[in-house]
Amino acid sequence: MTRSLLRRARQRRRWAVEGAAVLVCLVVLISYLATRSGPAPDDDRAGPGGVPAGARSPGLPAADGRTGEAGPATPGLRPRQRPPSPEPTPTPSASAPAPPPAKPGAPTLTVSRGEMPAIVDLTAVGARDWVHWGERGGRSTNRKRSGSGEIIDGGGAGRRVGWDGNQEYVRWSDGSPERSTNGSSNGVYACGAGNGFSLAVAGSGEPRTVQLYAGIWMARGRLEARLSTGGPASTARLEDPYTSQSAQFTIRFTVPKGARLLLNWTVEKVFTQHCGNVGLQAVTVR
Repeated sequence: MTRSLLRRARQRRRWAVEGAAVLVCLVVLISYLATRSGPAPDDDRAGPGGVPAGARSPGLPAADGRTGEAGPATPGLRPRQRPPSPEPTPTPSASAPAPPPAKPGAPTLTVSRGEMPAIVDLTAVGARDWVHWGERGGRSTNRKRSGSGEIIDGGGAGRRVGWDGNQEYVRWSDGSPERSTNGSSNGVYACGAGNGFSLAVAGSGEPRTVQLYAGIWMARGRLEARLSTGGPASTARLEDPYTSQSAQFTIRFTVPKGARLLLNWTVEKVFTQHCGNVGLQAVTVR
């Protein structure tokens, strides 16, 4: 009798446990089905995942104006759907307008320095005019026989001395008074700071190119070019503290007829007490 009662009690407990388990499963199933139901498609108060519009999801990084790889959210699009790319619009040209061309005959001036060639043909380079100094001493000059006469020797401070030892040579075939020479190393020089040569070239309203063939010995020479019509001067220098050097200075300019290009080739600094100087061989115009 006692065993029968114990068996029935165990069966009732087993049924109670199984019933409780079934009940728990039912509750879990109902909860799961409830969570699967999201907002209606036309519910514009909730964002993706059931988060109200304008609120931050606690498990996602805040937007704060930043976008993920899908781009910023757009109304009417599903999550991670990209909006259509807009058609590119032509960008108007932003290039600056070209500066107006210089007026014909407007004053211009540039100066550059280069290496003097070993031999200079004054007849070929000086198509309009040329002058050479020092062929027969410090006061000697030769000019282009049928030249334009545009080159003007304005003198200069200091005493001119003839010199026949220049490293570069000049030649010509249309000179006066010396008609021609196959190669001359002659020139002139002036010693001491502040001394040198003053030259001028007459203007015509057309662009002109002047070549000045000059040198220094244990000095710094300074070439200043300016226009008689005014404006800033352009300068170039040549320096050697130990020995001599030669250079070809190129001056391009335009001034009206009656105006001039003014050139001053002077000793700016000497590096010896024994006649640091600037030298001059020739000037051409084309």
